[in-house]
Parts: sequence; structure tokens; C-alpha cells
Amino acid sequence: MLGRQLRVGALKCGMIFGACAFLAACGGDKSSSSNDNNAETRETSVARQWSEVFLQGIRNDFARPTVHARNLFHISSAMYDAWAVYDPTASTYLLGKTLGGDFSCDLDSFPMPANTLAAREEAISYAAYKLIKYRWRLSPGVLDTDDLANELLEELGYDTENVSTDYLDGSPAALGNHIAACYIAFGLQDGSNEAGFFQNNYYTERNPPISPLVSGNPNIVDMDIWQRIQLPQFIDQSGNAIGSNIPHLSPEWGQVESFSLEGAPKATYQRGGFNYQVYFPDIAVTPPRFGSDEFKQGFSMVAIWSSMLDQADGVMIDISPNKLGSADNADLSYYPAPENFAGYNVFYNRLAGGDPSTGYAVNPSTGEPYEPQMVPLGDYTRVLAEFWADGPDSETPPGHWFTIINKVSEHPEFERRFEGVGSPLGDLEWDIKNYFVLGAAMHDSAIAAWGIKGWYDYPRAISAVRGMCDLGQSSDPSLVGSYHKDGIPLEPGFIEVITPSDPTSLRGGSSQHVDKIKVLAWKGPQFINNPETDQAGVDWIQCRKWWPYQRASFVTPPFAGYVSGHSTFSRAAAEVQTLITGSAYFPGGKSSFVAKQNAFLVFEKGPSQDVTLEWATYYDASDQTSLSRIWGGIHPPADDIPGRVIGSKIGPRAFELAKKYYKGEM
Repeated sequence: MLGRQLRVGALKCGMIFGACAFLAACGGDKSSSSNDNNAETRETSVARQWSEVFLQGIRNDFARPTVHARNLFHISSAMYDAWAVYDPTASTYLLGKTLGGDFSCDLDSFPMPANTLAAREEAISYAAYKLIKYRWRLSPGVLDTDDLANELLEELGYDTENVSTDYLDGSPAALGNHIAACYIAFGLQDGSNEAGFFQNNYYTERNPPISPLVSGNPNIVDMDIWQRIQLPQFIDQSGNAIGSNIPHLSPEWGQVESFSLEGAPKATYQRGGFNYQVYFPDIAVTPPRFGSDEFKQGFSMVAIWSSMLDQADGVMIDISPNKLGSADNADLSYYPAPENFAGYNVFYNRLAGGDPSTGYAVNPSTGEPYEPQMVPLGDYTRVLAEFWADGPDSETPPGHWFTIINKVSEHPEFERRFEGVGSPLGDLEWDIKNYFVLGAAMHDSAIAAWGIKGWYDYPRAISAVRGMCDLGQSSDPSLVGSYHKDGIPLEPGFIEVITPSDPTSLRGGSSQHVDKIKVLAWKGPQFINNPETDQAGVDWIQCRKWWPYQRASFVTPPFAGYVSGHSTFSRAAAEVQTLITGSAYFPGGKSSFVAKQNAFLVFEKGPSQDVTLEWATYYDASDQTSLSRIWGGIHPPADDIPGRVIGSKIGPRAFELAKKYYKGEM
């Protein structure tokens, strides 16, 4: 993969975006920070260069969104501390502070350097270097990550053998090493169980696993509870083979030390001797339970949207900001109330896909209308599902937003004005402050979302759809042979009862499947021998064989569904970027990504033509992320909306607290 071949030259002028890697032209202004006494001279800041290394470290590691959100925050805040300690105004975060009530990182006085910028760059580099080397020392791609880190440190002119932490003489390298040592020690007692390799200590599974290669879901005990996936070989979203039975990732993560969640609404629930921390319990209310209309309607909508994954159905849509996205989505009234699960079925276009967004009359940057882009619906939905799935060889959802903000900073029309006002900041100050607050928001999003996942332990779509279909249909009691009050609801043209007139592939050779349920859906990975040449397509299939739009070696992420991590991460990131840039709009009024014809998709052949994903605002990108998880067969609406709303709370909380650090008020 191109991403795994990047070296120093690419790190200095590179851009890795989503599942595809590409090099972008880079430059940026050379203005100095308002607090620097030396002008910046590098093509890109050292913070940006180190961001490429730690993003590649994520790609080289196992796909662990919680762990990597924490890594992103700790490395970003370590770089921030190495910057802020030389600033006459800003407050450091961990350096010289006590966090969590009892963890302290010492800071003794030392002589200030004559060249502040040079000292900052050196301290930042050593702090990032040491922490990257430590945090990814056990990853499957450690050799590649180490090579990148070593080469960048040497390219910057520093000694990889310098391990001194004696900074009292003013050594920036030693100070950077000391900062890294503090974060390493802090991470061993922050509630993440890093010393125990992040394993669960209390959580126990309450359902037997589901085996997707076996039709239906015959072994499930409780339809309201998560099931692990049992496969011959599970391959995570980073492309790593990690066994056949994968435990729940981070169900106890709500206990991890946060950045801005202290004082946020929180409920504590106990199960199995563990206190599960549920932040924002007014939003993270009990999700729809099995047998309720909301449960049936929500999970059946995921199956219905699976019918929209084939470009050959002839449906064309305009996917430009001319038709998709809406400035209204900055307002929480755009969404149904968190507890109003029944309203979710109205919010989404149940039978045609998508949400109530209306598009924009003009691009506010150019004053001209956005140019329409007509593409097959089945191309758009598949590209969306794979692009935002963040796999394989990607940086997971929180890291994906780091690549997005890096691209924003490269835009020729972008000005690095904090909150959109005042004089432009230098590249280094902008990157440091942006990474710090975005990393904080991603870390807090992981804590909140996975705390909720751990407590509610809600099922995935494959468990619910197959389980309901095993029971039958719940719409027509007169169809006695197929009726069950808790079965899946019928939807003509999408979810129907198998009849004697159906083909043998549906009814069975001896008609043994008559009166069971069929769905119009993606046919599944078993129809793909070579993903470069084969496309499964959409057709009527037995509902007990329904698959998410995913690989046969992955199927669905190894953790509970409620709430959606993608929705929480992305909305929090959209809030942060809107606040720090002073505008909800991307520079130039639009950002985009081109998925090339028959070259982008990984699960199967496609798309059938070039598809350019476009977003006018950060909120549009966030909303598109959320929709992608429904089309991908991963989340029902009940997982999505609360995640969006929680993210909308976390982003501003993190930003307002970060501002206090920037202003020296902490």
C-alpha cells in the first residue's frame, strides 16, 4: 500500500486521506507565531510532520478507535506542552500540573532559549518521537512506524540516541523527553488499563456468538444484547488477522481520565461488580427494546437501505452540495429529540435513503451555485460506506478527522485565524492548537461513546435483522405461517414473505423456506471471488442470510452498537473545526474526495464511474459519516442520532476548555 511506503519526503509534503493515499501540493504561509521571536522557515510545521508519523502509526496498528483517540490526544497534548512551556501566556496541560487528583508531572525552572522557535521544534520533536515509539512498540507494523519516526527525527537534525531527561540546563531535547516520560507514566494509571494491554477486567458477554457463515441467528439468547462475531479468521479494519472470536473492545472505557468531561452530566450504573460511567444520560437513554415498533422499524430500515448498493438499478442522484447538506444541521432542532426514537423513522428517508438535507443555493465563497454531480445511487452509497468506514490501512475515525484538518490547512484560501478573527497564526502555533483541541474532543468522544456502549451493550444490525427474520414477519397476522409479533415488519418491494412461486434459490428445493422472509439486499461477500473484478450486486435473498456491506472476514465492528462512535467522533470534530476556524464552511466553500472508477472500492469492484464526495460544511461531512454507517449495515437510526447530539455537546466543551489553556487561565 502506498501509505505504508511513505518516507520522510512524503511526511514533509504529504497528505493521507481516508483509505486512499495521495500526495498533495503543500506550502502554507511562513508567518511567525505572535509569540515566536523567530520566523518560521520550514515548508510545514514540525507538528504537522509528526502528525503524519503518528497517523501512519495508527494505520500500522490494530484497529482500536478508543486506544487511538487516546493516543492522538496524548501525543497532541505532549506537543502542545512542549510549545506552551516557552509561551509567556499559555498554560501547559500535563507538564507542571496535577491531573486526576493525584498524578503530577514536575516542571522545574530552566533558562529560556535565545531562539524560541528552534527550542520549541526540538522539544516538540522529542516529545512526539518518544511517545510514538512507546505507544506503538507492540503494534504489528512497529518496524515501519519506527523507521518513519527515526528518519524524521534525523531529517530534522536531531539525535535518536538522546535519552536525557535532565532539562535544567535548558536542553529542549531533554525537556521533550521529560514530557514524553510524563505522558507514558500518566497513561499507565489513567483508567485505560494500558499496563494490561487494554483488556477488560469486569465486562462479561451475555450472548453466545453469532456465526455469519451459518444462516440466521439460531443461538441468540437475548435480542437486546450484543453478540461477538465468530469467524474462521477475523481481519480488523487495519487489515490485521486477529483470531476467530474477538471480545468487546473497551466496554469499560467510560472510566478513562477525560479532558473536558468533568462536570458533564453523568450517571453511574453497576453490573458485574463494575461501575459503568454513562455521560449525558439525558441523551443516552435506554435504546429501543426488542419487540417494540422502534426496534423493528429501525433495524428493518438498515436492511431496506441495503437494497441501494447496486449502481445497475438505474437510480441517479445529485450528490453535490447543490442538493445534499444543509446549514440547518448546525442547529440541534434539526434532529429529533434523543428519546423520541419513533421520530427517527420520519427523520430519514426510509425507502429512498438519506436525510432531510436540502442543499445550498450558492457557494458562499464564490457566490456561484454548486455544480450538480449526477451519479448512480449505488455508487454513491458504496463509496460512502467504504470511505467513512476507515479501513483498511486507515487511521480510524478520530484519525480520519486529523487528515481532514490537515487538508483544510493546506487549502490556498485558508487563513489560520483563531476563531476566524485577528492576525493569522504561524503554521506551528495553528497546528499545535488545532491538534490539541481536536485530539481532546476525539478522546472525550471515545470515553463517552464507549461508556454508553459498555453499559447498554446493544446489538448490531446483523444480530437483530437475522434474529427477527428467524421469527418471521410482524405486519400481517392473517399470514399465519409467517407471522410472529416480534418478527421483522414487511415492506412491499423490500421485505416480503417467500412464496411457492419464488425461485428455488429462495424457496428451497423442496419449498422448505416458503413462508419465511426474503429481503431485497446486497447479496453478500460470498458472491465475490475477486473484489477487483466481481460485484455481488443486489437481489432478493433469504433474510436469514443478510449481510452488512462489509468483508466476510470482518462483518461488523467488535463492540456494541449504541451509540455510534462514528456519529459521536464526527459531530464533535465538526463542532471543533467550526469554532476554531470561525466558519462552518470548508475553505473555498467546499471540500472533496475523488473515488476513482473501478479503483477505489475494496469490498467489491467499483464504483462504475468517478464519484466525488463533496461537503460544503464540516457538519455535512459529519452527517454523511453517520449515513454511511446505515448504508454499510452497521448502525440503525437509534445508534446514530444520540451519537450526533452527544458529539455536539463534547466539541464545544473541549474547545472552551482548550481556550482557557491557550489564554493561560488554567
